Amino acid sequence: MKNLTLLTDLYQLTMMNGYLNEGIQDDIVVFDMFFRRNPSSGGYTIVCGIEQLVDYINGIHFNPEDIKYLRELGLFTPEFLDMLENFEFTGDIYAVEEGTFMFPGEPIIRVKAPLFQAQLIETTLLNIINFQSLIATKASRVCHAAQGDPVLEFGLRRAQGPDAGIYGSRAAIIGGCNGTSNVLAGKMFDVPVAGTHAHSWIQKFDSEYDAFMAYARSYPDKAMLLVDTYDVLSSGLPNAIKVFDEITKQGHKPMGIRIDSGDLAYLSRMSRLMLSQAGYSDISITASNDLDEYRVQELKNMGCDINSWGVGTKLITSSDCPSLGGVYKLCAASDGEKLVPKIKISEDPEKITNPGFKKVVRIFTGEGQAEADLIMLEDEEIDTKKPLTIFHPVYNWKKKTFTNYSVRELLKPLFVGGKCTYKKRRVMEIRDFVKSEMETLGAHYKRISSPETYKVDLSNKLWLLKRQMLHDSKGE
Repeated sequence: MKNLTLLTDLYQLTMMNGYLNEGIQDDIVVFDMFFRRNPSSGGYTIVCGIEQLVDYINGIHFNPEDIKYLRELGLFTPEFLDMLENFEFTGDIYAVEEGTFMFPGEPIIRVKAPLFQAQLIETTLLNIINFQSLIATKASRVCHAAQGDPVLEFGLRRAQGPDAGIYGSRAAIIGGCNGTSNVLAGKMFDVPVAGTHAHSWIQKFDSEYDAFMAYARSYPDKAMLLVDTYDVLSSGLPNAIKVFDEITKQGHKPMGIRIDSGDLAYLSRMSRLMLSQAGYSDISITASNDLDEYRVQELKNMGCDINSWGVGTKLITSSDCPSLGGVYKLCAASDGEKLVPKIKISEDPEKITNPGFKKVVRIFTGEGQAEADLIMLEDEEIDTKKPLTIFHPVYNWKKKTFTNYSVRELLKPLFVGGKCTYKKRRVMEIRDFVKSEMETLGAHYKRISSPETYKVDLSNKLWLLKRQMLHDSKGE
């Protein structure tokens, strides 16, 4: 991974310079990274990009060219630049496991470090986690709409630059896609790659049949033919069937067809009928053409006969929701030997933060279903032998009591005292983890439209602290 140390907003550096001038650069602080809304008005968010965050932290260093550039800006003191030359991250970072589903307001990353260090990493942390989490969540929604059909990510040509194409492919696989057209991503992350041919292949040959036959000669056991260059039902499909007959006689088994335009529901049903009549009832029909979770769900509801999906532009760009909007907020700062809770107050209630050094606990039913999350202060514990009552942090009369339940703390160490504790996992392992985690989330939370809101509550101790700090801020 390339050196991303200067991939930051200028104000991070000017604040750091100011902290040094004020003599508070070594004060210990706690920042939480969280988001305020799920993408696409959905019911959950898949956290992605943790491994790249670890690589970034491990690689932070200011090289001589960086220091020379910053010196030439004329904004920084010599003492500040000297500190940058010797910069080393020595703090603690805790985060949820990559692939965990999370909800608005929950800390998904917690940083406890000297102020000088914690401030520097904000921008890059958000850049990495926001984008990959957005795409992983979009992919998860598309795969949910596909109801178990294979989904292939085809978005590289429409991605917002090479990095978005590469790490968007990674996130899409983690979110549930079965493969990607992105060859570099396939190599970098050891994930399946997929693809056949474009319309230009068909156009280059004298006839559609010649084009199909030429492709089948090169890939007789992977003959997936694009049948909509001219006309699906009167030209593309009849020619594909002729080619399938030829390669079947030679002992090969054709893969299927792809339709990239037109009325996909109607064309897929008619194609299935024609293929079945020709003896190819088990062949795959893949659809593409500006698909997303809404379109896939619509086609499913219309009774399409599609069993594989190629999803590109609207996935890799998350076209209906182009950003996640995760934030990084100070929630505690040292006063001598102890951490003092901090709170951000706003006229917009959504932007009022939860103060203190916190953790997140997930509550599971006796059957292993995720039922609610509880944001707690770090020193709090839950005795699962006793009933647990939680309440809505705003509508306090809404309560729920658990008796037969288990809990799991979600924040795990990535760095402790500056030392990396993270163990890397293959992307396909993370994908499998996402699949198993999503099985614990009820279907009503995974609906594409109008999902039920998952319960995220505050412990009584944290709720009282927040309420007291709000009252104190108003002089009450």
